[in-house]
Amino acid sequence: MADNYLGRKMEEYRARKEAPVRRPAVTLMKLLLRNRSYRGYDSRFVVREDQLRTLIEVNTRIPSARNQQVLRFRPVLSDEAPLLLPLIRLGAALPELHLPLPGTEPNAFIVICSTLPEDRYVDMDLGISAQSMLLRAAEIGLNGICIGAFHPARVREALRLPYDPLLILAIGKGAERIELTEIAADESHAYYRRDGVHYVPKVRLDDLLIGR
Repeated sequence: MADNYLGRKMEEYRARKEAPVRRPAVTLMKLLLRNRSYRGYDSRFVVREDQLRTLIEVNTRIPSARNQQVLRFRPVLSDEAPLLLPLIRLGAALPELHLPLPGTEPNAFIVICSTLPEDRYVDMDLGISAQSMLLRAAEIGLNGICIGAFHPARVREALRLPYDPLLILAIGKGAERIELTEIAADESHAYYRRDGVHYVPKVRLDDLLIGR
């Protein structure tokens, strides 16, 4: 009887040892919280081409208005990043800081273009695409930001693009602490910094709902 008991315990031990380790699931809510807009990056971390391709790949799986699939993507790595840095602006609400701070500039980008003139359907795709790529970045341990403040003609010329750029994503390892703060709909929406922390106001759920 003792032998059977010990035998069963050994079998249970082996089964536990061989069973795959289950890691906690990464939920959408967790990814959304990680997916903040970073304006400063760790310059020691250099984004690889395969990482940018992984982000761009999500566009083969996401919805597209009328299924037109007109967006095109130009990865920009560290060797070309200096071409873009003078042509973009970050932190428009904090002009006195001249973001990004020296030494925290992003060293990789994804430039998003369209094969058709921009319209409401292209803009739908643009929003879905940008958010999906940034969520994927958060999933693999990277960070980013959507950049709409740039010089389209100069970016197109610098990268020899066949289409006009609509949006630029900066990608890297964020080097900032970012906190969300809850506000009412009629309070200031402007982000701000205090004691080295970047605060982003978000309208509370009750103020987002339209009453019945």
